[in-house]
Amino acid sequence: MINQFKPTWMIPAIYNVTPAQLRAQGIKAVFADLDNTLIAWNNPDGTPELKKWLHALQDAGIPLVVVSNNSETRIAKALETLELPFVSRALKPLPWGIGKARRRLGLHKNEVVMVGDQYITDMWAAHLAGVASILVRPIVTTDAWNTRINRFFERFIKARLARVYPEQHFQEDFKK
Repeated sequence: MINQFKPTWMIPAIYNVTPAQLRAQGIKAVFADLDNTLIAWNNPDGTPELKKWLHALQDAGIPLVVVSNNSETRIAKALETLELPFVSRALKPLPWGIGKARRRLGLHKNEVVMVGDQYITDMWAAHLAGVASILVRPIVTTDAWNTRINRFFERFIKARLARVYPEQHFQEDFKK
């Protein structure tokens, strides 16, 4: 059961992944959680690093779709300046939102990756959807009230994963 939470890769920040590295893994599209993955949950402006990374993806022809449990209104407001497509009310950890985004792009499971900062929602959803996953560190150390519940349980998941998979840890570079 614990392997359902195991990310394919662990990278400190999504900006550490280049389009060339994604292509080398056969990745044609990136699905990303919104809060504390792309933007800080309490600051929707995004960082210069994010904007640079989004431009690099766009120039490489790799679409990014936000797959979030947030409402359509919340996501649309947060992405107003970034102009990214999204799936709202994704129901993560259920695979529904990832499947919807994948079908929208007409891609196979092995051609997409789900990026997120949470084991319980993002990594588990990726496993259930049968797609690769990238766990990133949260952008900020604070969370909205509903995420704090997940973070409590994630402490036990992280400890178990560390015992079962001692070789897995955050890596600066992106490789299989």
